[in-house]
Formats: sequence, structure tokens, C-alpha cells
Amino acid sequence: MGVITTGSHPKASWPGVKSWFGASYNQHPLEYPMLFTKETSEKGYEERVETTSFGLVPIKNQGASVSYTSDGQGYLSRLTNVTFALGFIVTYEELKDNLYEAKAFPRTKKLANSFRITKETVGANVFNRAYNSSYAGGDAVELISASHPCVSGNQSNHIAIAADFSEAALEDLCTQIMGATDSVGNPISLMPQKLAVPRQLWYEANRVLQSTLQSDTANNNINVLKATNALPGGIVMNHWFSDSDAWFLLTNLSGGLIYQEREALGDLQQDNDFDTKNAKAMNIERYVFGWDDWRGVFGSPGK
Repeated sequence: MGVITTGSHPKASWPGVKSWFGASYNQHPLEYPMLFTKETSEKGYEERVETTSFGLVPIKNQGASVSYTSDGQGYLSRLTNVTFALGFIVTYEELKDNLYEAKAFPRTKKLANSFRITKETVGANVFNRAYNSSYAGGDAVELISASHPCVSGNQSNHIAIAADFSEAALEDLCTQIMGATDSVGNPISLMPQKLAVPRQLWYEANRVLQSTLQSDTANNNINVLKATNALPGGIVMNHWFSDSDAWFLLTNLSGGLIYQEREALGDLQQDNDFDTKNAKAMNIERYVFGWDDWRGVFGSPGK
């Protein structure tokens, strides 16, 4: 257990320090809300269960009986809320002797920033682990997979051939999304909504999507992706994506990728230890990031 003492910042006990740096920097705007649908939770975990639809209607021959069908339960997705907590302890002597406490040591802001960065990291890890079979969803495979088990057979939200980001690859994945089906194989109105990229692909993504004409060609063709508004949600850059060439397309599916909040970050809790006079401060929140329907995101790991 770490305790902040007078030895933690020995210079803080003496006058003459011109300034202190490193306590805080400008922060990126929150990025996880651009990727996940927020849902609240009232229990330790929440379960979401797939239900299958009906198939095509068969021909009824003259005099024959009507055919009957049934639906059924598919896979179950359980999102278990996780508790995140952090605090700090400052000795009585450090509080009394630190000449720069109010101006140079905004420890409550440091704590808030730790919670902020942690949440961004945990959210981005859903994408960072999207191709990792050790992090399976309710259907027992990873988020981005060519073999999601369905009633009609395996289905895929993985680009047909792994490809680095390009106009052609983007068009291929958009076309794949528009051909998506439900679990029994019925076509559904699934459309690409936004492109999510790491910072390394930010400029190339803008070149491909924002140019009036086709990017990187001498052809006088229109940029069909821009002309058709293929991605109405635009481009989302996430600074916590760890793979420099993996990219993702989020779809218009309602839900899919979920940020489930059990307890929001509350007010800072403070107390003093009676015996030592040490000051304690801490905070806590409970949440989980995950998914139920994998059709909410398609992707390519790059080459």
C-alpha cells in the first residue's frame, strides 16, 4: 500500500521551487461513447439472450396441410459488472509541511484522470482483443470472427481477406455488411455507420473518405464512398487502439457494443485515520464493456 509522505516530494517542504510540472496535461475528449451504446445495470450481471426468427414461407400444395415452424433460443451473453477503485493516503506531516499542496499537487484531479484513462483503456480493449479467441463472447468465439455459429451455419464479421486499410478494402467490407443475415439466414437491413481507426490510420482514412475524386488514382472518377454517404457517422479515431493497422466498421445495429454502467463515478470520499492522522481519499465505480450481437461491428486486422 502506497503512502504519500514528506519523502515523496522532499522539495515541497522548502520554499524556492519555481514551478512543478507533470501533474496534469490536456486530455482527449472522451472517445468510448463514440463506440458503445450506454446501458444501465441494477444487478451484479446482466444477461442478453438471442432469439431466432422464422425462415422462408414454403409453398402449400392444393389440399395439403399448412406447414408450421418454431423459433428458439440462441446464445446467451452475460456481462458481469467489474468494480474499479483507487485512492491515496497522505500522512499528517506531509499535509502540514507541504508548502505547495493547494497549487502544485491536485491529487483529486490525478485520481479522476486515472479513472478516466482506465475506462478508455478497458473500452478500447474490446477492439484490441477483437481477434483474440481467449476473449470470447456469448457464442464462444471472439468478437471479430469468420465462424460465428448460427442456425444457418457459420457467419462472418471478419473481412473476407485480411487487408490493410484502403478504398477497395473499405468498399469490400461495406458490401459484406450490406449482405448480412440473421441467425436463420434471412437478409437484414444492416448498414455501415462509422469507421473506427487508430491514430496511425487517421490521415489515410480522411484521404479515402473526404476527397471529392478517387484517392491515389489518376482516374477522374467520383469518390463513391463520399458521394453515397456510405458512412454517415464519419470517422472515429481512438487513441487507445493498440494495433496500428487494424480497422473497424460500426453498423447501424441497435445495441451490439455495450457500455454497461452499474455505479457511476461518484463524489470523492475522504476520511482521516484516528490513530495516525493520515488523510485518505478514494473513489469507486462499477461497469463493464462488452457486446451481445456481434453484427454491431465488422473489421479487418490488417496484414
